[in-house]
This record gives sequence, structure tokens and C-alpha cells, in this order.
Amino acid sequence: MRFAGQVAIVTGAAGGIGLATAQRFAAEGATVALVDHDSDALAATAAQIQGDTMQVVCDVGDEGQVAAAVEQVLRRFGRLDVVVNNAGLMMFRPIEALSGADWNQVLRVDLLGAFYFIKQGFLHMPPGSAIVNVASVHALKTEPNVAPYAAAKAALLSLTRSAAIEGIPKGIRVNAILPGAVDTPMLWNNPQVKSGTEHLDAAEVGKPAEVAAAIAFLASSEASFIQGASLLVDGGRLCQL
Repeated sequence: MRFAGQVAIVTGAAGGIGLATAQRFAAEGATVALVDHDSDALAATAAQIQGDTMQVVCDVGDEGQVAAAVEQVLRRFGRLDVVVNNAGLMMFRPIEALSGADWNQVLRVDLLGAFYFIKQGFLHMPPGSAIVNVASVHALKTEPNVAPYAAAKAALLSLTRSAAIEGIPKGIRVNAILPGAVDTPMLWNNPQVKSGTEHLDAAEVGKPAEVAAAIAFLASSEASFIQGASLLVDGGRLCQL
């Protein structure tokens, strides 16, 4: 049990990679705080997890709500050892159709949400703790009509590196994973996938549990000498020219 006695926060926990990650941490002994903005979906998620969990309804793009969420976790469990910044929002529009409000909507969740939890982690997590940011292959190689998402995920990698540097003297590790195509609603609701504009082979689509395994590794003591890394978890998709 790699996480016995530890407390983990997983954002975007109501489904997909977040749910699989919460299940993985709980299975390995962690107490898991499930964070999501959707209270109904969060309750359904909690019912699927064996172990000690806590549901926290939170808009990760609101700094005050994030601070309050972390305070709830600390008040109930007395500690915080792992943060997984998984909450994400994707928008499908060409650049000329985007507004400043569109960009802010994506950036506040995909980038600032991670920043707010990293900040709270640095304020409250003890040495030996770990933060894992869920970025995307879109940070490195992208497609039309997802500019805010791709930009936010690229910035998240930069934030990961900066936080890793500042985390060293605190004894807090900060790393990122870059999932490729994963069998989640976000993938199948992509209009470019639906229309066939973006073609996916079955071998290119991973399972949420496979991504969760990578997250758990980076958060564990087995990755104690890994700091500021960006780990591709894409089945080799980006290796193809």
C-alpha cells in the first residue's frame, strides 16, 4: 500500500481520469478528497470508490473556493500529502471565433486552477509530498480549433517546472503527465472526433486506469528522485511522424 496513511486531493474527480485516479489512490490505501464542481456526479463517483473519501464541491477557477476546499480537507483529515490537478475544460472553436471571455473560461480552469492548488499545497503540505499536474499531448503537438486548451496545457508544463524548482527546498515534488487519447467523455464529445476529422485507431486510445497508474507512480515514493518531469502517457502516439 504505497499511500497508506496519506491524504490525496484529486480534482475533476467526478469522471474519466479523475475517477480512475481516485479509485487507484483509494485502492493503495489513501484517504481521497474528491473535488469537482458537479455535486451530483461527485456523489455518484464516491459510490464507486472503496475506501475513505470526502466530497468537496469546488470551482477550481475560484481561488477562494480552492482555499476553502483545502481547509475542509485539513480540518477533517489533519494533513495533505498528494494533489492531482486533473480538472480540465476544452473548447472547440477557430481562433477568429474566440473571444477574450472564451480564453479566460479555459485558462481559469486548466491553468489557474492548478496554480491555486499548487499554492495551497506549498502552504500546507509537509516535506515528502507530491503534486501531479495533468497536462496533455496538446501541449506539444495540437490540432485546429483548440487554441486555448493547447496554450493552457503548454503553460501548465511551464508552471510545473517553476513549481518544481520552488518545491525543492520545501521537499515537495511537482511533476506532470501528458495523456494522449483516453477513453473519456472529453474525447468522444470532441466534435472533430465525432465528425471523423480526427481519426483514431483503437490502439491509440488508452484507458483512464492506465493514466491513473502513471499519476500514482509520480506521486509515490518510488518517484522520489523525479522532479519537474513531463511524462508522456499516450501509447506512443507522438512518436509517429
